[in-house]
Amino acid sequence: MKVCIVGAGAIGGMLGVKLALSGQDVTLIARGEHLNAITRQGLRLIMDDGTEQLARNVEATSDLQTVGPQDVVILAVKAHQLEPVAPQLPHLFGPQTTVVPTQNGIPWWYFYKQGGPHENYQIQAVDPGGVIAAHIEPDRILACIAYPAAEISAPGVIRHIEGLRYPVGELDGAESDRAQTVSGMLIDAGFKSPILSDVRAEIWLKLWGNLTFNPISALSHSTLVDICQFPPTRHLAEMMMTEAQTIANKLGVTFRVPLEKRIAGAERVGKHKTSMLQDVEAGKAIEADALLGSVVELGRLTETPTPYMNAVYACVKLLAKTMAEEGIAVQGRPLSSGSGSRKPARTAGAKSG
Repeated sequence: MKVCIVGAGAIGGMLGVKLALSGQDVTLIARGEHLNAITRQGLRLIMDDGTEQLARNVEATSDLQTVGPQDVVILAVKAHQLEPVAPQLPHLFGPQTTVVPTQNGIPWWYFYKQGGPHENYQIQAVDPGGVIAAHIEPDRILACIAYPAAEISAPGVIRHIEGLRYPVGELDGAESDRAQTVSGMLIDAGFKSPILSDVRAEIWLKLWGNLTFNPISALSHSTLVDICQFPPTRHLAEMMMTEAQTIANKLGVTFRVPLEKRIAGAERVGKHKTSMLQDVEAGKAIEADALLGSVVELGRLTETPTPYMNAVYACVKLLAKTMAEEGIAVQGRPLSSGSGSRKPARTAGAKSG
């Protein structure tokens, strides 16, 4: 099949290598030095066990208009990066093209085919002007939750950290031919890809931790185990997760994992920096709206009080605004030694330009 991966970063690059090596006709949408490296030498994937895979048989470009219609389009950019690229996506669509979004958080399509009183409600936090919805017909969408963790360790090199699971599901819960086709394609490439009958419940289960630990870690510059083992932040996480669970329950979603077990799972990960903290330290835009702003919006929609989430969301949005306006990264650095000075230095990173 012809497969285009829009966003050949950590997750998209990992998918691209393994799909190409399994025999799919893969085109990667990338940019900058990463694109140049892929064009010169292919895309390399270093797995968590140290084994390496190199895909040379991939096309790579930054111009979606040159690619042509695809059988499957995998959207692997982050949620806040999707709106700018959405108007170009129809260049990739043929009559039967399936679109597979892998973004974290509540997706723009959440209420399509959901049923109930909020059918077709547009979530403003993730698609404020309806730009994404206007350029991706919802009938094309096959939902996917990306569980693996990976990173770009160098231009043209993806390092897999852990996980191989990419469950997929139709928005109405049907086990369709295309769900079986995409699931089979991912399984043939070496991934775990069960077909879910309730994909929204799985989205909430992953989001439950992301909406909590990501912003707390970004604000506190702390790892998962630090947050879980410090009583005040553990309590904050519990309160945020309780608010989110109440919203999800009102929308018909039941969590298959208890709250304490979900927190314990995060604690077991150890000294891991969340993706949002990594973005803050790198001076990149952060996924505040998809991970947390969308849930705050759903709180208003379901008339659910969300004081804990509101407070954390306000703080992380201000952090994002400050970083963008001042062109800074926010990092920790060692205290100066010698004269007894213990001047704290929470920010490092010069203004860009």
